[in-house]
Amino acid sequence: MLNSLDIDKPPHATRVVVAMSGGVDSSVVAGLMAEQGYDVVGITLQLYDHGAAVHRKGACCAGQDINDARRVAERLGIPHYVLDYEERFRKAVIDRFAQSYADGETPIPCVDCNRHVKFADLLDTARSLGADVLATGHYVASRAAANGRRAMYRPVDADRDQSYFLFATTPDQLDLLRFPLGTMTKPETRDHARRFGLAIADKADSQDICFVPSGRYTAIVEKLKPEAAEAGDIVHVDGRVLGRHDGVMRFTVGQRRGLGIAAREPLYVVGLDAAGRRVVVGPKEALATRAIGLRDLNWLGDAPLAVGDTMECYARVRSTRPPRAAVLTMTAAGPEIELLDGEEGVAPGQACVLYDAERGLARVLGGGFIKKRESLILPPSLPLQAAV
Repeated sequence: MLNSLDIDKPPHATRVVVAMSGGVDSSVVAGLMAEQGYDVVGITLQLYDHGAAVHRKGACCAGQDINDARRVAERLGIPHYVLDYEERFRKAVIDRFAQSYADGETPIPCVDCNRHVKFADLLDTARSLGADVLATGHYVASRAAANGRRAMYRPVDADRDQSYFLFATTPDQLDLLRFPLGTMTKPETRDHARRFGLAIADKADSQDICFVPSGRYTAIVEKLKPEAAEAGDIVHVDGRVLGRHDGVMRFTVGQRRGLGIAAREPLYVVGLDAAGRRVVVGPKEALATRAIGLRDLNWLGDAPLAVGDTMECYARVRSTRPPRAAVLTMTAAGPEIELLDGEEGVAPGQACVLYDAERGLARVLGGGFIKKRESLILPPSLPLQAAV
């Protein structure tokens, strides 16, 4: 008979390693697992400079958060270990983050952290501890699929949905991961934290870029990739030079404010030419995108994909946007997505996540990183690195 984690063992014989960030979500997961009688071990990763984060609010995996996780483990009566992953995190997340901005992209470091650190290195550590599963505090759901593997779904709490950031989770990783909060709302999670008597019950959520103590990501990018701060031209899509900028890293596709130029019409960033140090701007219509190419596709569907396959699905091109109707086509050059109603501000480096439904508890079919965008208005005389 399967236990609540779909493991054919009684809870006391099932070892659950819980990734404890020091926040309320992962702390409640540890509490729920211990309450149900599982053999629980808490692990906290120190991912970046401890000293820089000690007095920061809304951080994650450093400073006060490590102390909070330790106190929660003591309260719950479970063993707790802190692992120094700073070097791995720097190479897999921070360096990639800086390189992406230097390449004229808009990165999402949370995805790299999940796929290269939390769900790769930490999963290996969990296995070495004899874990049957690794449980996390992410708001996403998983359950057995028709092909015998586990499938990922959007959670009950749509406002906390983190599936966009977890699309790169591989099938092998997904088989060993569990997400106990997928059926809960955030208020319910906080209620559990109060029931367990946890001091962090009302702790604020962590911010998106956890390793930026000052909140200025440009300081990190400029330090690691100084070429990203080199000055260049701000160019209209019709070829006119409108002004100068102090680094492509300070701009992202879709940006309107802070361009530093005067114009009679509202202008938006429609492309970044990192090699030519050009920021390309244009009217809002120039942001419209109907076709994008993907790299590093991670497929979570039941059947494998082959060149020539097409599939109707729903694509999400930003974490803050809902999925929209789309068609996935597997070409010899890689996956191509047709956005049936178009999207604005599709930025290279962001993720495009695919679902089987527009809303509700939709299944995550997979996704990839946006590698190009084809705008409705791009004159052939102005080639862009971000639009081909």
